[in-house]
Amino acid sequence: MPARKSTSSTRYWLVKSEPETFSWDDLWKLPRRTTSWDGVRNYQARNLLREMKEGDQVFFYHSSTDPVAIIGICEVVREGHPDHTQFDPRSDHYDPKSDPDDPRWYMVDLRAIEPLPRPVTLAELRGAKGLEHMALLQKGSRLSVQTVTAAEWKTVLELARKRA
Repeated sequence: MPARKSTSSTRYWLVKSEPETFSWDDLWKLPRRTTSWDGVRNYQARNLLREMKEGDQVFFYHSSTDPVAIIGICEVVREGHPDHTQFDPRSDHYDPKSDPDDPRWYMVDLRAIEPLPRPVTLAELRGAKGLEHMALLQKGSRLSVQTVTAAEWKTVLELARKRA
C-alpha cells in the first residue's frame, strides 16, 4: 500500500456503501473490479463527486453494518459525469426534474485496487491520533462521499497494517 504511486496532485476520498446494497465483495467480483458510483442524491456529495479526478484514491467504507469499517482501496478511473440513472424511469434513482441538457446528478467510475490488510473499524478511527478532524468522525457527518487528507490517508493505512 498505497495501491499506486501518489502524486502531489492526488486527492483522497471516502465513499460509503451499505453491504446489503453494494459491498466490497460485490465490487471485487465485477469485471475489471470496476463500477459506476451512481445514485448519489445529495447536492454536497454530488459536488464532491464532480471534484474527483482520474487517479484519485478512495477508501471504500461499509456503513450500517456491524462493525462499520473501511474495507478497501479504490481508484477513480473515470471522472465525474452525468449519472444516467437520473433519466431512467425504471431506476430507483430516477429524478423526473433532472434535465439531460443540464444534468442534476453525477457519478464517477471506481476500480477496486486492493482490500486493506484488515478492516479499520469506526471505533479504531475514533481512537486514532491524527484523525480528530476527519470528516467521517465529525458529529452529524452522513455524506456518502467525503474528503480525506493525505495525512489521514496515511494514518488509516498504518492502522490497517496493525494487528487488532
